[in-house]
Amino acid sequence: DDYFYNADGELLIVPQFGDLRIFTEFGLIECSPGEICVVPRGVKFRVELSAGLSRGYVCENYGAPFTLPYRGVIGANGLANPRDFFSPTAAFEDKETPCRLSVKWGGRFYRCDLDHSPLDVVAWHGNYAPYKYDLRKFCPVGAVLFDHPDPSIFTVLTSPSDESGVGNVDFAIFPPRWQVAEHTFRPPWYHLNIMSEFMGLIYGRYDAKPSGFEPGGMSLHNAMLPHGPDAEAFEQASEADLGPVKIDDALAFMFESRLPLYPTSFAMSLETLHQDYAECWSDLRRNFTGNGP
Repeated sequence: DDYFYNADGELLIVPQFGDLRIFTEFGLIECSPGEICVVPRGVKFRVELSAGLSRGYVCENYGAPFTLPYRGVIGANGLANPRDFFSPTAAFEDKETPCRLSVKWGGRFYRCDLDHSPLDVVAWHGNYAPYKYDLRKFCPVGAVLFDHPDPSIFTVLTSPSDESGVGNVDFAIFPPRWQVAEHTFRPPWYHLNIMSEFMGLIYGRYDAKPSGFEPGGMSLHNAMLPHGPDAEAFEQASEADLGPVKIDDALAFMFESRLPLYPTSFAMSLETLHQDYAECWSDLRRNFTGNGP
């Protein structure tokens, strides 16, 4: 059996396809697409794939542990609620069979052989434990009259930094929700950001890029790189009837960090890489004439 722990940071696991059974020192966590799991730094675990195959995303957080964002004027109700996070019931493996333990420490991987399972913690108490959260429990907050709030309003978890208002990394989702804003361009507007934005899609179609962004895919816009809806999304949103519309067929997410994110050589060599990604904006027309009312 193979086991692992990360001595460098905690792991935020976002399944996109296939169910996971994550056996930890604290007990079992079962995590399916539409849910997330956080394994704290230093916690040993192993993973079983219920269907034999699985795909998803993992964020390795070296900063302060993930926590709920400060809700400020939102008050007590909205976003993610503490009552909806679950840690496992204590369980252990009483196995004296050869096992292999891999460790990530200082950016390198190490391995050792054991004669027993390292998941041998019989009971536990405290608040440093792995946990899971069902993203369907998230209560979105948004504009109920006009305008498009910043995506930070969809933050599920944040790793705070020493700079006020700027997270080490934020985890935000774009879940099923109603759009009702009047006199508003409803998709994300064109912008650049002091944060790096890594987007993923769990299921459905993302409103800012209806074509070419598939479930299981990802996009990356590092800090100060301008971006926004592609030409197709712009045309549709500009001509849309602004009556109430429910987005109920998509779940996208974002890892947003104040740090630059560097793709690996492996990622840049994939056949599925969109070499012509910037072409999605090439059909945008010039609409400003300077002849305002």
